Amino acid sequence: MKIRRNGQASVLTDEQLEELMSVFSRSDKLLFGICYYTSCRISEALQLTKEDIVGERIIFRASTTKTKKTREVKISAKLAELIIECGLPKTGYLFPGRKEGHRTRQSADLALRKACDYVGFKGISSHSFRRTGLTKMYKAGVPLPTLQKRSGHTSIANLTFYLDIDRDEVDAAGELL
Repeated sequence: MKIRRNGQASVLTDEQLEELMSVFSRSDKLLFGICYYTSCRISEALQLTKEDIVGERIIFRASTTKTKKTREVKISAKLAELIIECGLPKTGYLFPGRKEGHRTRQSADLALRKACDYVGFKGISSHSFRRTGLTKMYKAGVPLPTLQKRSGHTSIANLTFYLDIDRDEVDAAGELL
């Protein structure tokens, strides 16, 4: 569990995710929804512009990704619903800053911490949404190479650090032999 910015971000249960979404502002709901439904990093989501939404896809530009490679992710039906519910600006950053540019990571983190304090959750960080989405897809049977391509991880080894695999799953694997 993540404590004071140390450790690994917790993976959210469906109930926790729903409860957090219910207390977020519309903007925060969209921001963290994009992180969850596209498996992107918070910094990638914050730098999205209206022009990065092309048809049914979100384009994460090379200049905004950690790996410096452009990545496209299809907008799922649930994310499309969230976009309609929360709305998008006509142009510019999806999450504009107070003065200029895009909203800061620190601002998003503060909003998340306030929401977590309000509902009493511990160990949650902005990375929890990325980890939760990837873990949920993995447990649903999505192959690791597919998750790697979707998330933009440079290696499957790095990707596996994100996945929440509990001891019971490891124990049960041996019973398959």
